[in-house]
Amino acid sequence: MNLADILKDSNYKLSQFTVAEIEQLEQSITLKATKSGEVPYIVCLVRQKAIKLTPEEAIRQLYLQVLNKRLYYPLNRIQVEYGVNFGREVKRADIVVMDKDRPNTVYMIVELKKPKLKDGKDQLRSYCNATGAPIAIWTNGDQISYYQRKDPNYFEDIPSLPNANQTLADILQIKFTLEDLIANDKLMKENKSLKTLIEEMEDEVLANAGVDVFEELFKLIFTKLYDEWYSGQGNRRKTRSLEFRNTGQTEAALKSKIQDLFDGAKKKWEGVFSEDAKISLTPSHLSVCVSSLENVKLFNSNLDVIDEAFEYLINQSSKGDKGQYFTPRYVIDMCVKMLNPQEDEYMIDTAAGSSGFPVHTIFHVWRQILADEGLQASHLFSLEDKPPRCSEYVEEKVFAIDFDEKAVRVARTLNLIAGDGQTNVLHLNTLDYELWNEVTEQEEWDNVYNAGFKRLKRLRPKGNKDFREFQFDVLMANPPFAGDIKEPRMIARYDLAKKPDGKWQTKVGRDILFIERNLDFLKPGGRMAIVLPQGRFNNSSDKNIRDFIAERCRILAVVGLHGNTFKPHTGTKTSVLFVQKWNDDPKAGALCPRQDDYNIFFATMRKSGKDNSGDKIWRKISFSTSPPDDELGELMPPSPMQRMVGVEGDFLQDVHGHLVVDHDLYNHEGLTEDGIAEAFIEFAKKEKLSFFEFRPSVAPFDAVRYQQLMNGLEVIEAKFCDTQAEKVHRLEAEFYIAKTGKFNQFLSGGEVIDFVQYGTSKDLNENCIGYPVLRLNEFESNFIGTPAKYCHLIDEATFQSLKLRKGDVVICRTNGNPKLVGKSALVPKDTNFAFASYVFRVRPKKHLISSEVLTVFLNSQYGRQEIEKYSMTGNQTNFSPAKFREIQVPHFLDAFQKIINELVEASYQKREQSKLLLEIAKTGVERAIETDEATATAWINQQLEALGINLSNPN
Repeated sequence: MNLADILKDSNYKLSQFTVAEIEQLEQSITLKATKSGEVPYIVCLVRQKAIKLTPEEAIRQLYLQVLNKRLYYPLNRIQVEYGVNFGREVKRADIVVMDKDRPNTVYMIVELKKPKLKDGKDQLRSYCNATGAPIAIWTNGDQISYYQRKDPNYFEDIPSLPNANQTLADILQIKFTLEDLIANDKLMKENKSLKTLIEEMEDEVLANAGVDVFEELFKLIFTKLYDEWYSGQGNRRKTRSLEFRNTGQTEAALKSKIQDLFDGAKKKWEGVFSEDAKISLTPSHLSVCVSSLENVKLFNSNLDVIDEAFEYLINQSSKGDKGQYFTPRYVIDMCVKMLNPQEDEYMIDTAAGSSGFPVHTIFHVWRQILADEGLQASHLFSLEDKPPRCSEYVEEKVFAIDFDEKAVRVARTLNLIAGDGQTNVLHLNTLDYELWNEVTEQEEWDNVYNAGFKRLKRLRPKGNKDFREFQFDVLMANPPFAGDIKEPRMIARYDLAKKPDGKWQTKVGRDILFIERNLDFLKPGGRMAIVLPQGRFNNSSDKNIRDFIAERCRILAVVGLHGNTFKPHTGTKTSVLFVQKWNDDPKAGALCPRQDDYNIFFATMRKSGKDNSGDKIWRKISFSTSPPDDELGELMPPSPMQRMVGVEGDFLQDVHGHLVVDHDLYNHEGLTEDGIAEAFIEFAKKEKLSFFEFRPSVAPFDAVRYQQLMNGLEVIEAKFCDTQAEKVHRLEAEFYIAKTGKFNQFLSGGEVIDFVQYGTSKDLNENCIGYPVLRLNEFESNFIGTPAKYCHLIDEATFQSLKLRKGDVVICRTNGNPKLVGKSALVPKDTNFAFASYVFRVRPKKHLISSEVLTVFLNSQYGRQEIEKYSMTGNQTNFSPAKFREIQVPHFLDAFQKIINELVEASYQKREQSKLLLEIAKTGVERAIETDEATATAWINQQLEALGINLSNPN
């Protein structure tokens, strides 16, 4: 039996165990026949008797292997279901390891019962306090945590477990370099996020520490970044021991060491903390925090680990109050790809937050520089030595401004690292530029920001002395939405603050003023991406804003973001506006000649990237199994997803070990499909936009590829004059995509499926021997029925790989009757049967087409036409998966697909009810014959009442 089946409905997983450990356990499973079917059992390694193999027991048996085979603890030191006394009550610890020299004293406790870490850790704490055990382990098979009990209140993380021949001191004192940190990264090894670790520290230590949580965690992350950065320079990666570690010294000695490291970081990266700043945590609190963070690798190829932590910390304090929420990094990367900043261009973010747009712009340009110099980017891309051009670009060309002091310090940290000690991140109020002179003359401000401000002043138009206009090539920003500006002095500086009669408004939305202010930051031909609330694109009251933009710029694109994009902080619907300022003078900037009419690129996200709770949705690996040999030659090459090494259903990771968010904004390093950014790039080349002009690094416009991308995404072109034809000059992407009737567009079958598989070709029997196998005979009006035949010639592993699952669509591949070839049936729920070789199954990409819509289409007259067009005729008609890839499948809007899905689901429920009613009728007749009509009628009414059915009113 397969362990995956035992665990499938639980919160337990197997990623902490090796393939050999899993296989050994699976080979030891025996099945016992019971009234409810076969039940798996295992002989326990410790108890040496047969135990029912529940999900929890499976994890326990695997962890017993870890303790015994990996860590060499003899079985006579291990006990399970160990009694822990709490007064009169006795609770059972899942696994304990007894002390080597004191066989009645508990040395380690392993907790498996609670799939959630917080619950498990609370129980561990109580068990350790009751037994005095110094080491505790929690795991659900997927995540794992190791703790040292220091006293009843504090449990410190430890990097790993000592084996039977080691002590805890041995583990704590082992030399630990950056290379070791890379190999033992806690976030990867224990499957955790830095945000989760911070929440744990807040709950257990910081909430009662009497300190500013943001400040103290910022100091620790800042210090650890420096420790990693210093070890990453030159040849120190394998030689220098990391210092941000708890190596068993006294708590006072540890605090002294970490303070010295913090002082070194302040000296290297000035202007983030004051020179006399000290770590305020007590030695005992600091010891716990260092132990929690020491095995976390903060640096990676895109700084997303630090991004996530800082976003959480700042949102906990100030950002959300101002309606400013950090932009997800996949949205930032889409904007950067679409605006394509270059090494010789100046870039700014005027509402920078933690500096996401500038940092990802830096990465984009760095990759251009590395490619130009023939160098490769590694998973420590953000830390390693790079060509001087990289730091020069950061120092001279990249700027950021924000009014939130905490956000500015975070942004400066990231930019100081990238710029080798130099940064142009400034603490200013972008909108209130009249007061900049007053602010910048303050000595404290000048000491920190003077160098960057000098560089900013050099970017004013020649002869300008104020700070209204600048000469930037690229601007990207997500300004705050909440709060109106009411100060007349500020309002009087903005044209967008005027009423139609020329008088000034008494209050103006903050984001509205940012639109005008940002355009003033751009030189002629400069380009901008700005995140705005949806109303700015369609509210009739905001028409003047859209007219203002169109007068000054070419509207390049509008990308509608999913409603979950900024969750959990807000569900505000937003879009990104891309524009380029008009410019007919090549000496003034990039050319963007004024036109009366032009094409605009509109797109919307179909894949949300986040669920309704605001948690990221990670892309999973998908594989296809092989077809019969005679059809191998017909198949198209596998998709990038199918080239990944891993197990189907595992989370996809890129070459740097990062999880990949499931969105359709762009192609993630060749591992996912092309997205909105790639479609826009082709659009930009077609339109001959200045920032995608043909050069050696830019491929020419590909019309075929562009059309394929347009077909596969929610994307459309519209004329500017068409937007003017709308009474209110609408600019939201959803409006134009719906108006153009996207459902008239088609995709190829190959584009809409993630997975295709042939069934078993082994002989079947009618004797109920082996595994049930679905055939065409059991297709019942768009749904599958129950198999009548079985196969005993396939093994368990093959059967598991062929089991039909909810959402599969099975299609008849070959038959003597051409009308049956291509007949399709939906799998409405998970099954316990396989399928035969003359049908095949596909699993559609749900963001393109639902299983319900695909099934109904294939069985419709238009689906039949496509199937017949591509079927091959001979002795039998054949419609192979290779031919399925060639058919044209409709690409409907989500709203229409939802209607079809609901109809199909209602049909299925009625069908199941109909079958049940017929069964009641049949049994009722039998009972009437066996007893009498009155008894049978009473039984029938009883069954109908239980189902909630009234025959006089069947609805």
